[in-house]
Amino acid sequence: MLYAILCYHDEDVVMSWTKEEDDAVLAKRHKVQQELVDKGRMGPALRLLPTSAATTIRNSGDEQLVLDGPFAETKEQLLGFYVVDCESLEEVIDFAKRMKEGENTCTFEIRPMSIFQTGNLSGKETLAS
Repeated sequence: MLYAILCYHDEDVVMSWTKEEDDAVLAKRHKVQQELVDKGRMGPALRLLPTSAATTIRNSGDEQLVLDGPFAETKEQLLGFYVVDCESLEEVIDFAKRMKEGENTCTFEIRPMSIFQTGNLSGKETLAS
């Protein structure tokens, strides 16, 4: 079964990390991810650009409005996600717990996924300029 592990955190906190602090978090997670990589069950891991780069489309009556920013009233923002193929919910929970070890301020949300269109973006490191 495919799962998305959605990573929520206070964007201001994460953006204040030094490169060394950020690299340390990602290196620790990479060690845990390697187990699924070796089994061919680790999908893409994506980091979203800051919410200041977001664009929101909302309806206002019959009109579609295009707005700068996410306009979400939250303490935490969705900063990225992982796609994994795990045998069970228990397996993905264990995987997410191990990735989150030592990180008390982030939140992971696990959601089962189904693919409705596969797409064709393999090999792309940056999807938008």
